[in-house]
Amino acid sequence: MANNLITFTTDFGTSDHYVGAMKGVIYKLNPQAQIVDISNAVNSFDILDGALTIAQTYQFFPPDTIHMVIVDPGVGTARRPLLVTTEKHKFIAPDNGVLSLVYEREERLSVRHITSEHYFLSPISQTFHGRDIFAPCAGWLSKGVETSKFGEEVTDFARFAAPKPKPVSPQILKGVVLKTDKFGNMITNFTVKEVPALFQTPTPPFKVLVNSKEVNIMRAAYAQGMHNEVFAIIGSMGYLELASNRGAASRLLGADRGSEVGIVIEGVNYSAPAAPPAAPPQAAAPA
Repeated sequence: MANNLITFTTDFGTSDHYVGAMKGVIYKLNPQAQIVDISNAVNSFDILDGALTIAQTYQFFPPDTIHMVIVDPGVGTARRPLLVTTEKHKFIAPDNGVLSLVYEREERLSVRHITSEHYFLSPISQTFHGRDIFAPCAGWLSKGVETSKFGEEVTDFARFAAPKPKPVSPQILKGVVLKTDKFGNMITNFTVKEVPALFQTPTPPFKVLVNSKEVNIMRAAYAQGMHNEVFAIIGSMGYLELASNRGAASRLLGADRGSEVGIVIEGVNYSAPAAPPAAPPQAAAPA
């Protein structure tokens, strides 16, 4: 069955020819394809940012959508191209962990190493597998080629665990900023699982500690914040955010992605001190 809807999640930007070339490859194979750009502005080489981006969006697309996720600092090396099939969606991506959060969310999935080179363009550039491998495979898949035709299933695919908050004392739970969006909102890795009290109304007295500064206000909407006030808010991604009304919380706090964040909630005790949370994967140098 043909699956004409294809999404793009890449770090290629829009100022160069890369995204246009990949779309041309797909349209040449399947003029009926429909391509939706989820984002071509993933932070360069940032696998965690790519993983967060696709994990926050794919479930809103119709069943049988094909998601191309190309954040590929290992292009030209031995890393494998993958075709991943879940109950409702398909993903084409490099085997570098960029689908790790999809793997966490999906109970049933099939992961195939794409080895059928007759679906690739020829010759294959060592620096642009998005055009020469991933895009043509997406095009053929959108025309109804069976997933089994692309290669054998594998189980040793790369994946990482997103950093989780850890107690560092009975009073302090420590996490990190996973992402800073274009508005300067800082998305932390605290969810209802780790800090359920902050997801309830009313919120108990609390402190969020960032870069020697303290945030102790919870707002229900960005517009409720005062000028230059940094407050906590439950964001649409399901994480606790630090934000400012029409301002950049990251600038006001002097913090950014990867910054440590501590939470103290009145009346809540955590377990004995543990090792600090692992930092988010760092941007790798291009291969």
